[in-house]
Amino acid sequence: MKKFLYLLTLVAAVSSCTENFEDANTNPYEISNESLQQDFNHVGAFYPSMLNQIFGNQVNHNLTNTSYAQHLAQPTPFTGNVNNTTYYIRWNGYWGREYTNIMAPAKQVIEIAEADGYTMFVEWANLIRILSMSRVTTFYGPVIYTQYGNEGPGVYDSEPTLYAAFFSDLDRIIAEFSANMDYTGLSAFDATYGGDVSQWAKFANSMRLRLAMRISKVDPALAKTQGEKALADPVGLIEANGDNMNISLYGNKFHPAQICFEWNDTRMSATMESILVGYQDPRIHAFFDPVSDLSLVADHPDWPYKGIRNGGELIAKDDHLAFSTIDISFNDPAVVTKRKVLSADEVYFLKAEAALRGWAGAGDAQTNYEAGVAASFELWGAGGVDAYLADDTSLPIDYDGVVYDGAINDFTNQITNTIAWDEAASNEIKLEKIITQKWIASYTNEMEAWVDFRRTGYPKLPPVYQNSSNADWGVVPDGEFIKRMPFVQDERENNPSGVADATAKLGGPDEINTRLWWDTGGPNF
Repeated sequence: MKKFLYLLTLVAAVSSCTENFEDANTNPYEISNESLQQDFNHVGAFYPSMLNQIFGNQVNHNLTNTSYAQHLAQPTPFTGNVNNTTYYIRWNGYWGREYTNIMAPAKQVIEIAEADGYTMFVEWANLIRILSMSRVTTFYGPVIYTQYGNEGPGVYDSEPTLYAAFFSDLDRIIAEFSANMDYTGLSAFDATYGGDVSQWAKFANSMRLRLAMRISKVDPALAKTQGEKALADPVGLIEANGDNMNISLYGNKFHPAQICFEWNDTRMSATMESILVGYQDPRIHAFFDPVSDLSLVADHPDWPYKGIRNGGELIAKDDHLAFSTIDISFNDPAVVTKRKVLSADEVYFLKAEAALRGWAGAGDAQTNYEAGVAASFELWGAGGVDAYLADDTSLPIDYDGVVYDGAINDFTNQITNTIAWDEAASNEIKLEKIITQKWIASYTNEMEAWVDFRRTGYPKLPPVYQNSSNADWGVVPDGEFIKRMPFVQDERENNPSGVADATAKLGGPDEINTRLWWDTGGPNF
């Protein structure tokens, strides 16, 4: 069984796709028992359950952003293969999950903690709210944040308002953490950092850098201001794997392992095969298991890993079950105990891009790029990073779908950029290297990979083979990619005025091909 520094977390198998947002908004959890107040239990006991809901389950994670980022793919032709993965929306539950399980209890906890003067618990809950909503907005665009919990229909924030609120809230959170580094009250409830406030401060500051880079094309001045603030803050950033922000599985199994090994509903993606095999990336051995049928990998038998094309034509589930599973280590709750949310490799790649964009304090782009790759190799227990970083010839391979006759599901690799840094190259080529390596390193935290792909166009992913989009949810032109998820049905039915206002703030129709605010579609530089 492979051993690697990074151990991942389970997503609780609770789907909130049918939860009513109004119920969450007006009837939050009851936390009023006087007997729980001893040792902060009346507030602290609810933080693990909130953190446990950050990642979605199969239908609102693996069959949405994980597929759109093209890390994993399903062998199962759900609903006749006309579903989210082929751009016809069948499942849209992430909104309900996060509002019911994070925003509602966080509101109640904050109210109790404020009444009792527990400001550290207040800001810890606010940081979890930012983590949650910064992910939810990548699905939908406008969300209910600054006015959440007010009486009446929920009022959505525009994305510029939302990001300004995130940065303002992070100012207050980081200031509170910085002033209370010796505080120990969080310890009994914190499976991530054991109550170490300095580590939570680093995470909050690293979140600022992540969000600043997300808006770097649409509002470069604000992005630079916020990015430089993060780079200069004395609390520091997550720059060692020991500082990574991971969420505990609380003794449960990593949910994608359940999907893979118990349900046989997920496998390696064809894009992962193309990139990892082509680059001869040693991390592949920690990510996935090889196939036993070498006829599936006749074009690269020395690297016996096989993936399924995202948005490919699927006929029978059995056709692809022999393709590569995720690594068997993920199936053991004693080995895989946590799941990463923000890690050192991501911070180094953010700093590398910040250097290209001229942000003060970012350092040297090449140094950060290579440090990001090295941090990822260390995280996964992979050797040979120096040789890998020196490789200026290897390229991703073309994909052979194998199963069906002809060229169904085959694609030609579009990536022409090698691994080795080239200081003489243009910033565009350098950015492609950075984001491609960031994409690989984001394995098991695919949300940011999907964000970066929409924001930069990198890595150069193949379009879906089967495009089932239509007027119901919006048409994605052939050769293009899904841009967002539509607002949820519960909100359409119970808060129509809010959805109408949100759609106006979105700046386009409530459809899957409408770009989010930071996804400008314009040049990167």
